[in-house]
Formats: sequence, C-alpha cells, structure tokens
Amino acid sequence: MSGILKSVKRIVVKVGSSILVENQQVALHRIETLCTFLVDLQSTYEVILVTSGAVAAGYTKKEIDKSLETNKQVLASIGQLLLMHIYYTEFQKHGILCAQVLFGAREMDSCKRAVTDCNAIEALLAHKVIPIINENDAISPRELLFGDNDCLSAHVAYHFNADLLVILSDIDGYYTANPRTCADAKVRLIVHEISPEELVAEATPNNRFATGGIVTKLQAAQFLLERGGKMYLSSGFQLEKVRSFLLGGHHHTGTLFLPSAATSS
Repeated sequence: MSGILKSVKRIVVKVGSSILVENQQVALHRIETLCTFLVDLQSTYEVILVTSGAVAAGYTKKEIDKSLETNKQVLASIGQLLLMHIYYTEFQKHGILCAQVLFGAREMDSCKRAVTDCNAIEALLAHKVIPIINENDAISPRELLFGDNDCLSAHVAYHFNADLLVILSDIDGYYTANPRTCADAKVRLIVHEISPEELVAEATPNNRFATGGIVTKLQAAQFLLERGGKMYLSSGFQLEKVRSFLLGGHHHTGTLFLPSAATSS
C-alpha cells in the first residue's frame, strides 16, 4: 500500500456534518482533533480541506425550519462564519493559517474562473496556508449548487490536481452489503469498479443535516475513477486509523477506490 501513497503529494480532505455537529452542538473536541490531524498531514502532503456543516452549525445558534430555502441560506451564513472562526482558532494553536474559499457549480464550469481559482489555491498552498472550501449555500441559487459536498470535494480534487480525496464520514467504508441489515457485511478495502445500480440508488443520509449518504460518496468516487483519480473513504470518528494509513501506509480499515490500472503493491 505504501506504493500507492508514494505518488501522493496533494490531498483533499472532506469532512461531513455528522463529524462536526452532534446533539445540536458544534463538536469542538472533534474539530480540535481534526485540525491537529490536518497539521500532521501537512508535514507530508499539501492539504486542502472541504468542510460541510455550515447549515448544521447555524442551527445550533438559531433553530428555524431548514426545509425552507431562505432559512437554509440564513443558517449557512451563520454557520459558515462560526465554523471558520473555530477552524482559524484551532489552526492558530499550531501556528498555521487557514483561508476560506466558497464555490458553486458555476465556478467549476467556467474555464476562466477555474484557472483563476486554481492559481489562488496554488498560492495558498505555496505559503503553507490550508484552504478551507465549502459550497456557497448562502447566495447561490439551488440550480447552481452541487447539492452535496461529496460531489464538490471530488471536483475540487480533480480541478486542483490533488492525488487523493479523503472523505471522513459517519460511513466508515463501502460494505459488501448494508451493515444495518446484514450482520455478515464487511468493508471492502479496495474497489476498482462501482456497479451502475448503486450509483443511481436513492440517497439515504444518516442524519437530518446530511445531504448524501453512501450514494453520493460512490458518485464522488466514480467521478474520480473515470478520470484516473483515487479516493479513500473512512470514519471521521476514528482519525488514528486514517492517520495510520496516510502517514504509516497501513491499510486495515476504510475503502480505497483505485482506477483499474493502479496497484496496491
């Protein structure tokens, strides 16, 4: 497995809402652990963070009906500022700067804008600043949004030339069957292909602030596999296991999606 990581220089790490918010409170201890983990990664890789959780974080401060689009924008505006304040504070403990970057699908579709954004990301990374990317829920019309940050993170990884996308979630891998209904279900450590049926299944988020579930993660993986990219899906609750893989090359948990031409030797 160390052979796969040997060619990895730049990583996009996407963290889900369920990791950042718990019981209607921002999970400060988890964000602290996450930031320490990302700083450790920065000693080996260039690191870009894609964060979810703005709406969920906003809801911890103002409980309004998030099913209404305008209310969702209100919550995203409140929560994004809250999350960035926490990220900034935690990274500063390590002497690391972070920067907010907001995207929508329109930016990715515009070649001129994509080049400009790529130059900005390159400059941030060159100065050892961690870019923190989120979808611009607050002002973008629904039709100009990706709709979930799994998809956004895959596009970020592709357009900004990352060698690996790491999705940290409450879903700890791609199972052989539904682990909630099948006691014999096992995590697939390496996957080269995803069946078309699984890519179009109904999304089943694990909490009310998530937008995807396993389906959007498979769609993100498929997007990268078709373009020769790689993705690693693992639990955001057990960062030591992710650390063991990314910094030690020990792959005992989580699912690594690799193009068919790739080898794990």
